[in-house]
Amino acid sequence: MKTSAIIAAAGASSRMGGGSKLLLPLGGRPVIFYSLALFDRCDAITEIILVARQEDFAALSAIAGEAVQHKTVKLVEGGASREISVKNGVEACADDCELLCIQDGARPLLSAALLADVLAAAREHGAAALAVPVKDTIKLCGEDGLVQSTPDRNMLFAVQTPQVFWRANYQKALAAYLCDPVPITDDCQLLERAGFPVKLVPGSYENLKITTPEDIAIAESLLQRA
Repeated sequence: MKTSAIIAAAGASSRMGGGSKLLLPLGGRPVIFYSLALFDRCDAITEIILVARQEDFAALSAIAGEAVQHKTVKLVEGGASREISVKNGVEACADDCELLCIQDGARPLLSAALLADVLAAAREHGAAALAVPVKDTIKLCGEDGLVQSTPDRNMLFAVQTPQVFWRANYQKALAAYLCDPVPITDDCQLLERAGFPVKLVPGSYENLKITTPEDIAIAESLLQRA
């Protein structure tokens, strides 16, 4: 199946203190470099769509020119929300694209093995995402800060990216969402709301998302250990 990789890179990086966290140095390279280079090396990926803020286009184009040697990279402007940004990326995909591989640009430590696993699961099930069991006990609380319940930790997973979908299913789910938009935090929610099953694939705790300054230090340590 022809597969387009869509890298979500249009966030405001507010928890990082402003500016694009994807341009921050990590192991001597910008954070976004690693996802671009991995997708370039993956034979299953046929094109790369980089969805970003207009003001970052020049910097990202230069990084892509260094990281990607064998594939086409399309720069697409993001929208007011993640789901609209990804929608813009999907609309820029080649007409013959059948599979969408949606990746957070802020997850630089994705491995080739995990990428292969989630792509294979999506081809079989129609939708798949990497996930890891939560380590901590999770509490549900009300607005008053008082605990309401404690979910069974064995049933809880922290979902990562890539999240991979048959394009036709994603477009049906997106159309349903646009008719009844609600806040969502990942792309799987679109498929879930439309009634499509999503297969969870074992991820890795090292596939962390760069969100706050301390995440850079952790990622640096993991890179040095690899």
